[in-house]
Amino acid sequence: MIKLCINQMKVSYENVKPDENSSFRTLHMNFPVKEFRWEYHYHPELELVCVVSGSGTRHVGYHKSSFRDGDLVLIGSNTPHSGFGLNSSDPHEEIVLQFREEIIQLPKEVGELSALRKLLSVAKFGVLFSNPTKEKILPKLREMMETENSKRYLLLINLLVELSEEEDYVLLNKEAMPHTIISKNKERLQSIFTFVEKNYQKEIDVNDVANIVNLTLPSFCNFFKKTMKITFTEFVNQYRIEKACHLILQGKSVSESCYSTGYNNISYFNRAFKKYVGKTPTEFNNELIK
Repeated sequence: MIKLCINQMKVSYENVKPDENSSFRTLHMNFPVKEFRWEYHYHPELELVCVVSGSGTRHVGYHKSSFRDGDLVLIGSNTPHSGFGLNSSDPHEEIVLQFREEIIQLPKEVGELSALRKLLSVAKFGVLFSNPTKEKILPKLREMMETENSKRYLLLINLLVELSEEEDYVLLNKEAMPHTIISKNKERLQSIFTFVEKNYQKEIDVNDVANIVNLTLPSFCNFFKKTMKITFTEFVNQYRIEKACHLILQGKSVSESCYSTGYNNISYFNRAFKKYVGKTPTEFNNELIK
């Protein structure tokens, strides 16, 4: 049975400490999804997230979308993101690497590392690798969890070089989200996110949200569009469609998923679903049962 992670949305700074006698941090998370922390957060370290298997939601910078059959994403320094346990299901296993760019010494004279320099520079947009790439590097990630000292560091370099040579990837954002946007507006955004989380199943009046953050309606609309690069209506639709995807993954019908996520019109729900997922709810459901 699929369990929802129902913690309230939060926006926070994460203090990352390297492992003992190491220059970077490794995490192997293999426990029930209800125990995962998935708050929207940021930190100076780059982060490589490998979801070994399962489905869920990736939220990196301005981008928010679903994944299934695992995931592999490189996230840049201070790029706001959520934990990938959001909307996930049991069993859920992740291997995560967190490292500062300073520990990857890349002299310009070493032309062989130009691809790695490029990879690190585009990580701020969020780099989504293909599933075949994920399967290829997974053994190295598992090896890293069992390795110590200098061999561990060399594995990190080797792994990053291998990823930099991959061409089968997409950038999740067209522009990077500065962490200052989140830190500067932390409390206001957290209030908005929490309101949407608690009220997405019913009609949302944007005036109510504007009042919560003490802004006039025009000021609120301008603030949200400038901060999140999408309108508040688009944000709510994206959030609802993510919830609808998860309900369909649970085995709910298209109509149940529609009415349980704040939509009261199947036709509009179908159009919104196709806009954000790239396929209709029926097509999405049919892919699950193949």
